[in-house]
Order: sequence, then C-alpha cells, then structure tokens
Amino acid sequence: MLNGIQYILVGLAAVAAGAINALAGGGTLITFPMLTAVGIPAVAANVTNTVALSPGYLGATLAQLGDLRDQKKRWLVLPASVVGGLVGGILLLNTGEKLFRDLVPYLILLASGLLAVQDRVRAWLLRRAEERGTAVPTEQWAVLPVALAAVYGGYFGAGLSVIVLAVLGLTLDDSLTRLNALKQAISFSVNIAAAIFFIFSGKVVWSAALVMAVGALIGGALGGRLAGRIKPLTLRRVVVVIGVAVAVIYLVR
Repeated sequence: MLNGIQYILVGLAAVAAGAINALAGGGTLITFPMLTAVGIPAVAANVTNTVALSPGYLGATLAQLGDLRDQKKRWLVLPASVVGGLVGGILLLNTGEKLFRDLVPYLILLASGLLAVQDRVRAWLLRRAEERGTAVPTEQWAVLPVALAAVYGGYFGAGLSVIVLAVLGLTLDDSLTRLNALKQAISFSVNIAAAIFFIFSGKVVWSAALVMAVGALIGGALGGRLAGRIKPLTLRRVVVVIGVAVAVIYLVR
C-alpha cells in the first residue's frame, strides 16, 4: 500500500505522461520508472501502467475516426493486434520478476531509441507516400508484422506506436494521416486487450492505477492546450534523455 506522498508522485508522473503522450509520445518512460521507484515490483508496475494508461488510446482513436471509416478492408489487422496483445500479456505474467527486472533497462533503451528515430520514420513515410508506380503489398502482408509488434506492445508497450507506424509504412501505400489513424486503432486494440487480461491477473495495484488514470486525463487535456507552445521535438529529446538515464540507473542497480 502506497502512502500519501507516493500517491502524489505517481499522480504527478501520470499528469506528465498524459501531457507528453498528447504532445510527443513516450509517457510510459515517465510512469513506469516512477511506479518501481515507489516500491511496486517491476511486473506489477508494468501491468498497472498498462491498465491505467490504456483508456487514453481511445481518445486518440476517436479523434481520427473519420480517417478509419473508409479503411474497413484493413481492419483485419485489428484481430491480429488483439491476439498479439494477449500473447504479450501472457508472456509478461509468465516472466519471473527477476528476469523482467533484468530486461527492463534494455526495454527502456529500446523504447528510447524508437522515440529518438520517430521523426525519421515519419519523414521516410512521407517520402515513400510521394513515390508512385511501384508494386504495393496487400493488406494481408501487414497482419504478421503487426501481430509481432503487438506482442511487444502487450509485453512492455513503450515505443509501440513507432514500430506499428513503420510496419504499416512498409506494407501499405497510403498517406501518413491515414496510416497514423490505423496505427491509433492498432495501439488501442493492443493495449485494451492486454489491459483486460491484466485486470484478472491479480497484479494490478488498483489504487495507483486509479490515481494514474485521473492524472493521465488531466495531463492529456493540458497537453492539448500546450500544443503549439512546446516543440514536440524538444520534448521528445528530453524524454529520450530521461529514458536513457533511467535505463543506466536500472543497469547500475
């Protein structure tokens, strides 16, 4: 059971994560380390983090619903996302606490690296969208790589959106706006599937999850208001530096 100061710290981390996710992405790199810092075991912290922050993906998906409606043929990747999220969740709960704690710094470094190359991935997608006359793979080619990305998302989650966007860019020929809308739906499917599975795991620290959920909603609203005032690239760099520093601390510990 957390004390009052620890709840405040977790809540503030969730507010920051909500704002960061709204502006640049990478909020998990803030909330997960905070949960472990207040004494929650690594596996339980990851489970709690997923459950607490997953509703935020619904808002992002609804915001781009218009770009999803005419992509119904591509919705076949969503069942693969759900299955992948469940598989990732099962793998997490069957990973021993010590092994997962040993993997954490490398997972955080991976997530930080993905966040660092996010703009390059987007730039590549824009260049690719401008090219015409090349053979374009069908939607079926996206199913397996999306499912594999979903397994990672269910297991840890940070940086999932970058992986999914890159996969969609490799397998589908479309505008960045439409691919981003599909990415939001996939991320929502992965996280909700994993979160629902985790609810029955007995690992969720519900008091912390509720505080985080409220904090993330507040942070998301603040992030929306700050959009345009803070450069996403600058914020993303700050989060990457924090992520690397946290990973180094985990390695030293």
